[in-house]
Amino acid sequence: MHRLPTRVLMVCLGNICRSPMAEGIFRKLAEDYGLAVEVDSAGTSDWHAGEKPDRRAIATAKRHGIDISQHRARPFGRADFDRFDYIFVMDRDNLHQVMQQARHEDDRKKVFMLTEALSPQHPVSVPDPWFDDALFEPVFQQIKAASEAWLTKWIAHPEMKNTNRYQHD
Repeated sequence: MHRLPTRVLMVCLGNICRSPMAEGIFRKLAEDYGLAVEVDSAGTSDWHAGEKPDRRAIATAKRHGIDISQHRARPFGRADFDRFDYIFVMDRDNLHQVMQQARHEDDRKKVFMLTEALSPQHPVSVPDPWFDDALFEPVFQQIKAASEAWLTKWIAHPEMKNTNRYQHD
């Protein structure tokens, strides 16, 4: 029996650049596709807990009709494994840190590199745009492409949306 909606967590380092943009992008695309998906985001660190997203992330998302200004950063925690069906990480450091908190195989099966839907055998990291203003738009586009790939897979195979059967093809 499948639980609806599917619950998705986006994870980056500080939860102020990549993962809030990913949360907004994934939510908007899911709505556009008519899919029941709940989306949240978190960071592997608590450095920015309670803060708004970076102004450049807010501006980039806004240019694409997505408002992430109300988001507040929060750290990833073990309880997130219980709350979410899919945990999408932005890079290999995030992957390592999230996997370190996994309690068992069922937790590990929920964790994916976001770009894994684009290239299952060789997913690439979504670069952190924090130190380079010029990266925000390309990062937005990379996140959008990866999000569209996941959602397209779920549309093509709705029976798999809540089963984690895409795990590391």
